[in-house]
Amino acid sequence: MNTQNYKTEPLALDEIDRKIIAALQKDGRKPFSVLAEELGVPASSVRYRLQRMQDTGQFQIVGIANPLNIGFERLAMLGIKCEAGKAPEICEEISKFAETSYVVLASGTFDAMVEVVCRDIEHFTDFLFNRLQKVPGVVGTETFFVLKAYKLSYGWGVADQHD
Repeated sequence: MNTQNYKTEPLALDEIDRKIIAALQKDGRKPFSVLAEELGVPASSVRYRLQRMQDTGQFQIVGIANPLNIGFERLAMLGIKCEAGKAPEICEEISKFAETSYVVLASGTFDAMVEVVCRDIEHFTDFLFNRLQKVPGVVGTETFFVLKAYKLSYGWGVADQHD
């Protein structure tokens, strides 16, 4: 299982870094040579920049599938209420579960929001009652089942950001 430790401070990216990210968000299999030609830089520069971004946790390349279309019947968002002061460590613990694909510290009604993907209702029930709700400090959960996914996108317009 690969969990990504996301930084909270702004990352120092230049225009070429942003263009590399934007291109790979559209096609994560695009060859370095093609990227280099499109950006007007050497392929070694693309390779170095991408490796640097991966090594520092700024970027990762993964295959994205719609879980509802590949045999997983239960995709849900969970709102989690935590004991006072415990939410960050609870998020760290919850992020270790294979079923979690998105774990964030939040403000508002819930201290954390978590996306989970389960095979079926039995798997979800076991995950919720026998694992998630037993994490020390979790005091309540609310489940929001996804009935149909209209958009699953991981392209955040990086190329359009400015320093």
